[in-house]
Amino acid sequence: MQHTKIVRRPMAERRRDTLERLRTERDVWVSTAHPEHGPHQVPLWFSWDGRAVWMCTAAGSATARNVRTEPRVRLGLPDTFDVVLLQGEAECFADQEVPEDAAEAFAGKFGWDPRTEEKPFLYLRVAPKTVRAWRGGTELPGRVIMRDGTWLE
Repeated sequence: MQHTKIVRRPMAERRRDTLERLRTERDVWVSTAHPEHGPHQVPLWFSWDGRAVWMCTAAGSATARNVRTEPRVRLGLPDTFDVVLLQGEAECFADQEVPEDAAEAFAGKFGWDPRTEEKPFLYLRVAPKTVRAWRGGTELPGRVIMRDGTWLE
């Protein structure tokens, strides 16, 4: 097995790489919790509007139930080597009340428009308050690249 040395990226490069992944990736792990039902984690499709992550789930799902009770969520992109974790609070929008630009961007990215489904869907908007990004142990120090909703330099 051949190992390659991981070079520690500067903060600006981590931010650029993270934003690129948010623009181009399809799936995000969504972690929620409910005081009576406990933690819940599920992968969802997402779109990034430059400020927030938009996702969609069935209006009756455990994720929808949880964020209505406890809006704090953690999101994680699926690569365990190139880690990106986001924390924030989910805002909920019924499928017929979601902002048009967000719904159109979601439908355009996936070729599926939840607003046309027979059963109701709930759009979730998460503007991250904290973002952590790292590749390997050398990047653990300084892994916080956004704090209190502000990108760090």
